[in-house]
Amino acid sequence: MLRHVLLAASRSKRVERLVSSSPLTRQVVRRYVAGDVDAVMRALTDRGLLVTVDHLGEEVADRTQADHEVRACLAMLERLPEGADLSVKLTALGLRLSEQLALDNAASVCEAAAGRGLTVTLDAEEYDTVEAQMSIHSTLRKEHAEVGVVVQAYLRDAVERCKKLEGSRVRLCKGAYSAPEALAHSSAREIDRSYVRCLKVLMEGAGYPMVATHDPRLIEIASALAVLHGRDSTAFEYQMLYGVRPAEQERLAGLGARMRVYVPYGDDWYAYLMRRLAERPANLAFFLRSLVSRG
Repeated sequence: MLRHVLLAASRSKRVERLVSSSPLTRQVVRRYVAGDVDAVMRALTDRGLLVTVDHLGEEVADRTQADHEVRACLAMLERLPEGADLSVKLTALGLRLSEQLALDNAASVCEAAAGRGLTVTLDAEEYDTVEAQMSIHSTLRKEHAEVGVVVQAYLRDAVERCKKLEGSRVRLCKGAYSAPEALAHSSAREIDRSYVRCLKVLMEGAGYPMVATHDPRLIEIASALAVLHGRDSTAFEYQMLYGVRPAEQERLAGLGARMRVYVPYGDDWYAYLMRRLAERPANLAFFLRSLVSRG
């Protein structure tokens, strides 16, 4: 119930105004959103961690905004360190306006990334964007084989999507959005089971699994499946969010695993923050304690 309330709040302009107007909120946001993104990237890479960077903002309403997002992506590509990845949301590139516009903009970003030896991943969004996301990913792979895409395990068709993405870079996450009951698993147990089924498909396939979770049990299962299917540390990676379980991130990297940190940056942080709070009650507790302690 709390998850659904927070996800609904992430789409509420009224709640956004209340939360965003508090100076205390902005202090807490820095746990999850990079202020000086270049300094954050340097600190993470100095500790042996890989990064994927996301310029926050989605659901753009006009071409001017979409053009602005493309420019932001291209500028960031010039600053990313070796081995980095850029996460992009297709609605930020104009998907709600035109699928062709989003494809053209994504292709421009992929072309620039390829020129620098970097990768791009099409990020997770609302359930009604998934079909267009998969179509655009399929088209982009004809010219840019390394472009990645996200599969959200909370959706009922996640396993079938993993099978269709054979040979691709796939970021598997639980999912931080909502969908109608007919399309989505409703309980944490169901989502975890779906995640494991997806992991099995990805680990035994020919693609590159990106295991995006903070769940210790799922991390152990992913490690065991990698061994079972003969994958060494270069054949898959773990991914975690900036600000969440940093000690575990360093532990995995210290064991020789490829450990990538998802680093969001920018001023349009509200929806992202609400989704992080919806994912884990512990995040909400931390947020509320922080506000009280600064009050």
